[in-house]
Amino acid sequence: VQLQASGGGLVQAGGSLRLSCAASGRPFSGYAMAWFRQAPGKERDFVASISRRSGATYYADSVKGRFTISRDNAKNTVYLQMNSLKPEDTAVYYCAASTGGYYNPTPRGYDYWGQGTLVTVSS
Repeated sequence: VQLQASGGGLVQAGGSLRLSCAASGRPFSGYAMAWFRQAPGKERDFVASISRRSGATYYADSVKGRFTISRDNAKNTVYLQMNSLKPEDTAVYYCAASTGGYYNPTPRGYDYWGQGTLVTVSS
C-alpha cells in the first residue's frame, strides 16, 4: 500500500491543524493505521492509532484529549485532527499502516509508511 500524508504547516500555539493520509494500492480496510512524529534529533514517537473497521483508537498520553484520529474507509483516508497545539508538537508527522493489530505504539509494528508532513507550532 502507498501512503501520502498532507496537511502540515505553520500554526500558532493553541491553534489547530488536520492531517490527512491517503492510501492506495490495496484494500485500505485491511490495515490498522497510525500516526507517528519525529522531532529533529529525536526518535520517531507514536501519536495515535486506529483499528481497521471498529474505529477503536489508542493515543499517546502527550496528545490525549487534544488529538483525534479517524478514518474513512470509503475514501481510503486516515485523519489526525490536532487541537490546542503546543510548540512541543513541532515535528514531521508520518502515517503508517499495519497488517497487525492497532494497539501497537512501536514503529517496527508497521509495515508501510508515508513520506511525512511537517508541522511547526510557534509560541
